[in-house]
Amino acid sequence: MTDGNTTLPPPSEAEAEILQIVWERQPVSVRTVHEEIRQIRDVGYTTVLKQLQRMLDKGLVDRIPGKGKSFDYVATQPASETRTTLLNRLVRTVFGNSKADLVMHALGRDDVSAREIEQLKAFIAELEAEQGEEEDAR
Repeated sequence: MTDGNTTLPPPSEAEAEILQIVWERQPVSVRTVHEEIRQIRDVGYTTVLKQLQRMLDKGLVDRIPGKGKSFDYVATQPASETRTTLLNRLVRTVFGNSKADLVMHALGRDDVSAREIEQLKAFIAELEAEQGEEEDAR
């Protein structure tokens, strides 16, 4: 595991897909990761193995003893940290550092449900309340 002070490279899209499985199922075998990805698209076992080995070299995952002679993999950082890194990169590179543009783009899609909109309203209300508390404390 990393010491928490090391800055890891952000994962690629394929690595992020694998990390999602690792976070949900860790410790997890190559076979399990492969089976999960195969439900979405056709990919070879050795491709998944090679990707996990690269991720190990980059420090994104650690390898621990599994059953028999096999190894299992665990993430070196929590999902929230990696997601924040990826989101920050997306906001910076795709949306010109505008969080508002990102949110408006996401909400402008046809598949946003009324429930999701209500959740967002509640979240915005929480943010506004927190900002009000911070201003009152000054």
